[in-house]
Amino acid sequence: VVVALTYIYGIGEPTAKKICKDAGISEDIRTNDLTPEDQEKLRSEVDKYRVEGDLRREVSLNIKRLVEIGSYRGIRHRRGLPVRG
Repeated sequence: VVVALTYIYGIGEPTAKKICKDAGISEDIRTNDLTPEDQEKLRSEVDKYRVEGDLRREVSLNIKRLVEIGSYRGIRHRRGLPVRG
């Protein structure tokens, strides 16, 4: 289950393990073996996090804001250069 959850944008291995723990589901169980109740528990736990489209939108808006205000990081983004090193 942990590996399957990491395929969701915004969820890494530590977050996936925390989601499994909070939902009360074993990390070692395969996704095929999940009951519908377990699937619903996982869905409700994942809904508590900002993932996929919402997270991508937030990141792109943050970058757009940096570019608009003309900060050093924004200029580096605009030119396609490394921002942090």
